[in-house]
Amino acid sequence: MGVRTFLALAVATALLAVGAPGTAAASGAADSAAADFSAASDVTRGPCAYTATPDDPAARPVKLPPDPRRTPSHGTASVVLATSQGPIGLTLTRAAAPCTVQSFLHLVRNKFYDDTTCHRLTAYPTLKVLQCGDPSGTGERGPGYKYKDELPTNLQPAPGDPTGQRRIYPRGTLAMANAGPNTNGSQFFLVTSDSVLRPNYTVFGRIDEAGLATLDRIAAKGIAPTPDNPAPVDGRPAEPVDISRAKRTC
Repeated sequence: MGVRTFLALAVATALLAVGAPGTAAASGAADSAAADFSAASDVTRGPCAYTATPDDPAARPVKLPPDPRRTPSHGTASVVLATSQGPIGLTLTRAAAPCTVQSFLHLVRNKFYDDTTCHRLTAYPTLKVLQCGDPSGTGERGPGYKYKDELPTNLQPAPGDPTGQRRIYPRGTLAMANAGPNTNGSQFFLVTSDSVLRPNYTVFGRIDEAGLATLDRIAAKGIAPTPDNPAPVDGRPAEPVDISRAKRTC
């Protein structure tokens, strides 16, 4: 079982931990040829340096991503998440986060996200996200590898933030969860409303209008109550959000 990953989020004055996979510590011949890695260290030799995490094994089998000497860094790719609550279309931006897009498309191609559930929904005043990407459904697992951050530099400052460090992750943002610096894996979050975070989470795309409509329906149904909390603002969605298939469309 992997170490619980954190999305270190400022909610009022508290530090909120958001579960994701990771630990600080095959798609056929094409991937095998492109994923040039060292068997001794289980680290790909390209610029992304995808690194196996044997202490935090994959939630389902998947190889290290391809890591060519020149990571594709131009253009976009489109992916649709077919969910039980409706489609969520994503546009991935290579220029913003080339290693992240490369890994995400690798996981999509290898059906890592198929038949999984989005395990967490938050409804704090300054944090509204849906988190997905862990096939175990626990929020503690990932793909069995990690890779470097590609942090945003163009987010707007959060108004009234006394530290001057927090930024606005705007509605419609697609970003990676992590377990601290350079521990990205498979879990990602979808921002349903402008949210305030330190800029420690890689932004790698946007959600389309149909996807935002789906997320609005999910958010409107709320978070599943627990015996200890009949009206939580953080937990599993009240109605399951199951991804039947993640498919690249272009």
